[in-house]
Formats: sequence, C-alpha cells, structure tokens
Amino acid sequence: MLFLIAAGLTLVLGIMDFVFLAHGSQVMIGAYAATALTAWTGNFYLGVALAIPLTFVFGLLLETLIIRHLYHRDHMEQVLASFGLILFFNELVRIGFGPAALFSNLPPMLSGAVTIFPDAPYPVFRLVVIGVGLLAAVMIWLLVTRTRLGALVRAGASNRTMAAALGVNIALLQRFVFAIGACLAGIAGMMLGPITTVESGMGEPLLILSLVVIIIGGVGSVQGAFIAAIMVGLVDTTGRVLLPHLLRSVMDQATADGAGPALASMLVYIFMSVVLVVRPRGLFPPKG
Repeated sequence: MLFLIAAGLTLVLGIMDFVFLAHGSQVMIGAYAATALTAWTGNFYLGVALAIPLTFVFGLLLETLIIRHLYHRDHMEQVLASFGLILFFNELVRIGFGPAALFSNLPPMLSGAVTIFPDAPYPVFRLVVIGVGLLAAVMIWLLVTRTRLGALVRAGASNRTMAAALGVNIALLQRFVFAIGACLAGIAGMMLGPITTVESGMGEPLLILSLVVIIIGGVGSVQGAFIAAIMVGLVDTTGRVLLPHLLRSVMDQATADGAGPALASMLVYIFMSVVLVVRPRGLFPPKG
C-alpha cells in the first residue's frame, strides 16, 4: 500500500512541480468507493473492479477542474489549495456516509490464513496486498521504460519546454499522469479498508509515510520508491517488534509496550535524516 501511494506521487512529481497533498484523499475515496460498491453489488471482487476506473475518472476530473489551474501559481498557494481539498473531501465524505467508520468484509477465500513457517500463520489478504504491490511495480516499470507513453513521461519530466516544442501535449500528459497517480492511491485505499476501517481522513497518515519513502528513494525515481518502501516497512516493523522487548529490560512491561511503537515510528524519520545527510538527493535519484 505504501509503495502504491509513493509510486503515484513519484509519477506526479516527475512531471509536475509540486507534491499534490490531496492524494491522501484519493486513498480515502478509493476505500469508500470499493466499500460502497461492494455493498451495492454484494460482490467484493466486482466492487473493487468497478472502483478502480472510478478513481481514475475522479482523478481526471479533479485535474481538469481544479489542479491544472494551480500549475503556474506559487508553491505556497498550491499547498494551501491541496490542503483545502483534503478538508473539503473529508467533510464531503462525512456528509455522504456519516461520521461512523465503515467496515469492509472480505470474501471467505481471502479471509483465512496460510502457514508460511511452523506456528506462524499469515493472513491470505496480506499476501494479496504484497502481490498487488509487486504487480503494480512491474506494470509501472514496463509503462515508464518500455512504452511510447513512458518515453513521453520521461521526456516531459526531463525538459518540459523542449518536449512541448517537439509536439508533446504536456497538458494532456499531466492530466493522464495525475489520474494514474490518483488511481494507484485509490487502489491502496481499497486494500487498506479491509485491514483497518474506512473512515474520513484515513489516507493522511499513509501520505506522510509515502512522502518519507519518496525522499529516501529519490524524488522522481519509481525504483527508489519501491526499494525505499520496503526499507521503511522493515525499519518500522522491526522497531515495533524488537523495541518493546529491549525496553522491558529497563522499565516495566506496560510502559515498554507503550513506548516501543512510538519510538519505532521515530526510527523511520531518523532513518530518513541519516539518508539525507549521506545522500541529499535520496538513495536512487533519477538520472539527469
């Protein structure tokens, strides 16, 4: 999920001048769309299949109606407008679905667990999440490196003025890239819903971590986003598992169990700071 959001933001950053913070709302919209369509159709798979193109179309409309008017504005105005969109969509969801959180039920095929190691069952749906992330990584790599559209995206990211002079429709390219990023964030929300709850503002915490992933991997590098997402996940998970055990040797169990997760979250940002000291442009900055 973290990689999907980071990849979407990376594609957007590659051809646009600013981070679109409202991608956090796309996570929420994707989760609500999948949950509502699943309840309407009575089929989880059909609900997700219908929600994916819906988030893509929503991204196109959002870019056409609002975002494209911000490209030539000051960065502070862009950030304020994005933040305003987050607040707007959060309240719109509360009006439409109510303040109570929704729950997305998994079909029986995805609700079980498999034994990977002895006495270590692992949820099937989390394996599906890993598979979707890997599939998305391969498809994005193929799109960017093996297709004409990917060549146009790379050209627009490298030199937008020259690409436009050669006949590339930069406005249309920006619209498509933004919609792809919105769709990836929406898919992340669809996978997040069954794991947690579907509620207003659910995408903001993941958005912050995704920005950390982009900084660590290198702004504009999809490869860097993929590797950095794995590294951030390992640092966070390892810290949450090991730190409480280490802290129990110097404090009582209740305090250690409370302080461990908080310190584990700090490790991610400490890791980002160390990377920026050593590699200011990230671990895998794009060439050129």
